[in-house]
Amino acid sequence: MQRSSSRASIAILAVAAFIIVTTEFLIVGLLPALARDLGIPVATAGQLVTLFAVVVMVAGPFLTAALAHIDRKRLFIAILALFAGANALAAVAPNIWVLGVARLLPALALPVFWGTASDTAAEIAGPGNGGRAVSTVYLGISAAMLFGIPLGTLAADAIGWRGAFGLLAALSAVIAVLMGVSMPAVKSAEAVPLRTQASVLRRPYFLANVALSVLVFTAMFTGYTYLAELLEKSAGIAPALVGWWLMGFGAVGLAGNWLGGLWVDRKPLATTAAFCALLALGMAATTALAGLNLWFAVALALWGVANTALYPICQIRVMKAAEGAQALAGTINVSAANGGIAAGAAIGGLCVANWGVGTVGYAAAALALLAAIVAPALATQAGLSKAGAATPVATGKA
Repeated sequence: MQRSSSRASIAILAVAAFIIVTTEFLIVGLLPALARDLGIPVATAGQLVTLFAVVVMVAGPFLTAALAHIDRKRLFIAILALFAGANALAAVAPNIWVLGVARLLPALALPVFWGTASDTAAEIAGPGNGGRAVSTVYLGISAAMLFGIPLGTLAADAIGWRGAFGLLAALSAVIAVLMGVSMPAVKSAEAVPLRTQASVLRRPYFLANVALSVLVFTAMFTGYTYLAELLEKSAGIAPALVGWWLMGFGAVGLAGNWLGGLWVDRKPLATTAAFCALLALGMAATTALAGLNLWFAVALALWGVANTALYPICQIRVMKAAEGAQALAGTINVSAANGGIAAGAAIGGLCVANWGVGTVGYAAAALALLAAIVAPALATQAGLSKAGAATPVATGKA
């Protein structure tokens, strides 16, 4: 394949990643608006985040394995078509039940995409270019955090939350068409039997790392799910400006993405502990300093750096703990992380419903601090740590 053609295909995969991550997390910035429009409490609307995460957690490994034999180009086009239809349904949903269906459908497809996109990018790029190709695809996550979610929030303020979902549906359809035109057919590689890969589930060190990911993501999303609500209600940010604050949150997160990727390959558990401690500090300080604009912004920046860094850190750490089964490990970690997202959204919703949004940051900080304590405890188990020494994986550094 010509080099320019392969670059175009990889770039389209990165845009697809952007769409998929934006679809998952756009609702975080829309919660206050859609809750008002549908006449439901924001804590109830927040359970749409829980629904999405639970479906990804439960369905991810099974669907990825079941669809592994399908030509990747056709698989990705089908996924984007599903995202287009689901976002269109969300745009016209008359109530939370229909909106729930619109969130369930893409949740089924998301883990399939992430379970296959990295290998596909590496195959398209050819020998010696795989790492750079995978990094390019993972930039879609950073771009979604920086531009997709905040711009969607700003668009919602201008054209309504339904319009934001409508734009995302149109973009999904356009990228599906571009992928059909420019991306080559990519057959799946010879698959390692799932039973062979599943032997990793008997490794205590691997299971401990997966459990740590659940705890980390629970901490992250106890606070992040209700960040827009916190900005409005606790910090007094005008609804029209919330999107800009979320964009700043994503922008500083690029530094975290770079720093996390820089250190995690050498010291995965220590890096996890350090950024969890920073996350705890940022979330607690953001809550305590709400209303003090300058110091509030500094605290929110610390939160943003740690929050974005922990995405690749957790993925790489778990894959390094699963020598010989890294593809399955990556999918399991995505499912486990979504279990944490579901738990975090539920815990945050409980805090909002019973004690107010001002308590969310402290609850999330306590969980992050617990993760910071647990991570180095795993590293002290020298015998188990040897089982985690695996071939380095692509970091997806920005």
